[in-house]
Amino acid sequence: MSEHDETRRRFVRDSSLVVGAALGGVLKAGAAWSQSRPGSDPHPALERSLTRIAFGSCAKQSKDQPIWDTVLANRPDLFVFLGDNIYGDTRDMSELRAKYAQLAAKPGFQKLRATTPIVAVWDDHDYGEDDSGADYPMKEQSREIFLDFWQEPADSPRRSRNGIYASYLFGPEDRRVQVIMPDLRFNRTPIARQDLGGKSYKEWGEAKQKAGEEVPGPYARLPDHEATMLGERQWRWLEQQLDVPAQVRIFASSLQVLADFPGWEAWINYARDHQRLIELIRRKGAGGVIFISGDTHYAELTRLDVNVPYPFWELTSSGLTEVWPVNVPNANRIGEQLREPNFGLIEIDWRSSPVAVTLKALDLKGTARIEQRVTLDQLQQRT
Repeated sequence: MSEHDETRRRFVRDSSLVVGAALGGVLKAGAAWSQSRPGSDPHPALERSLTRIAFGSCAKQSKDQPIWDTVLANRPDLFVFLGDNIYGDTRDMSELRAKYAQLAAKPGFQKLRATTPIVAVWDDHDYGEDDSGADYPMKEQSREIFLDFWQEPADSPRRSRNGIYASYLFGPEDRRVQVIMPDLRFNRTPIARQDLGGKSYKEWGEAKQKAGEEVPGPYARLPDHEATMLGERQWRWLEQQLDVPAQVRIFASSLQVLADFPGWEAWINYARDHQRLIELIRRKGAGGVIFISGDTHYAELTRLDVNVPYPFWELTSSGLTEVWPVNVPNANRIGEQLREPNFGLIEIDWRSSPVAVTLKALDLKGTARIEQRVTLDQLQQRT
């Protein structure tokens, strides 16, 4: 039996203590969740050395989800849910629970949960309402339902923060992977909209599409220094996370980080937060950062190499079921968008010198339609 198989078997044994609690109430502390380490939130698989990390977003609970067979065939050590894990879109908490139950009943999801460690963050649709932020009135109730479903223990730090943000440290010291998951909803101030010249967004977008142009979303940049997605308390927490030693840091964002003005919700809409994140990575000397994101209903690879401490790479994977039919602008895109159901995969080759990280977006057949290899020496601050 390989090391991979043994760690998988051990995780399945440990996770049997918590599987099934998602809809049955809050988990108690202890059991498999007792595993923790300084600088990390608790998780039963922290000792696992990660070499294959799958991720995805945007899974409509009312649709078939054949993509889980392909995900499982790739034998990930961890799966990261990046938001829109269901489409709740409600202020009725009984309806929200029912939609989580639909996801829980999917055979492929059940297999994933039974065999693979999972971490999750939300985006707008599983938070509660389309494009919503701090003004969503049911956010406390929604947080409780989210954390119960994803099997957070009763004493999890995520239950006492002003949001569901979390950070995990996986693997031994010489193969440490940090997964940072910010919450871009709970504290988010209102977003700005473009001037569409008096037209509805549908009319405006159709005119651009008819003219053969890319079609941005309806939102605009916010230069206001008071505008934020994270809020000050979460920013202080994030600063602390970038002080924690790790070889690879996966910044798992529900919204795109590096895309240059797609017009939809993204970090670039909040200009000060966007610049503050780059400056924080530079100031902390945090190397090995890889960005992953969801939300868009298409997959793409983005590279930012201007005014950054080293070239930044981001793989967006969306959706597990959802597809956006038109081209969206992104000046930092490398290659083409993939507008089919897809999931992301990060492969870490710890044996190579220097250590190499390969980013892939795979389709339903398991074919890598987007692929990029980078080495950790390329992800270190330039002098």
